[in-house]
Amino acid sequence: MAATSAQVDPAEGLDPRDRFEAWRDLIGLTRDCEATSPHADRFSAELRRSELGPVTFLGTSFPSARFKRSDARVRRSDPGVFHLTLVLNGELTLSRDAMPDQTFRTGEMTLLDSSRSYDLRALGARTTEPDRPRVDAVGIDFPTSLLPMSPFQLRKLLGRSYRVGGGSGALVSDFLLSLDRQSDVLGPAAAARLGPLAVDLVSVWLAEELDGVAALSPTARRRVLVEQVRAFVRRNLHDPELTPSVIAAAHHISVSYLHRVFSQESPGETVAGWIRRQRLAKAHRDLADPVLRATPIHTVAARWGMPRPDDFSRAFRSVYGLSPRDHRRQSLTARAE
Repeated sequence: MAATSAQVDPAEGLDPRDRFEAWRDLIGLTRDCEATSPHADRFSAELRRSELGPVTFLGTSFPSARFKRSDARVRRSDPGVFHLTLVLNGELTLSRDAMPDQTFRTGEMTLLDSSRSYDLRALGARTTEPDRPRVDAVGIDFPTSLLPMSPFQLRKLLGRSYRVGGGSGALVSDFLLSLDRQSDVLGPAAAARLGPLAVDLVSVWLAEELDGVAALSPTARRRVLVEQVRAFVRRNLHDPELTPSVIAAAHHISVSYLHRVFSQESPGETVAGWIRRQRLAKAHRDLADPVLRATPIHTVAARWGMPRPDDFSRAFRSVYGLSPRDHRRQSLTARAE
């Protein structure tokens, strides 16, 4: 995976204007526009950029700025790209010809395309430095041709504000945040798979907004169902009664269909096996946490849905090659050295 994590700050030794231009050039690789900032003379920003097959992931933190894509720039070059953005801090205000201004605040998503001009103002939220307001956002850029809907169908969805609450929109938001956390450690094979998955999640979300889920391919619907199942499992790992039957009922599908779609997306791994692996990984992490050193091992196991100490110890040893007690002792000793 081609990934970069760029800190555009004074420590790089660049003068302020060069820092701003370096950040602007990185943004412009997939979001071709004229970027300006009232803070360009003392600019400090962070940009994380990862290539996920045909999809580009962006995560950035920056002071207030303005992004303008003019009609002339659209005519000169239109790569045919969608820009999906989730605002984490601050707000964005979008101006377009003959359209009322639209403001996107923290926790809201919006979708723009490179084929239409826009004027986007990013207003930073106050921080511990009153004169240095910040905007934080994550997003993905991908070719418009990857979505199964026609540009005409999608036109009415562009430039709108979408509050992330539940459903497939929340899946998209969670996926973007997960990419931001994991992009530095993803291998090339995983990165290549995640790009198409991101597009499938966005497709289902937009299809629901259009009430057109039937237009999606069976593969897209299957992938999103499996992501919904995984998100449900992660939220309920604490419940020892979490079984394939419970999961299937929560998603209004049969147990046999759940097993079939899961095996298609995760070859060689069962639903129950995936649940067990997630629980053990959480317990493995907590047992190495110095803050939790006084928490009994059986309590940590029960917290992640494994209330039987003997069963937990056997499963833990089979995966990690040592007992939970030895893992905790080794991890805490290594941290103390």
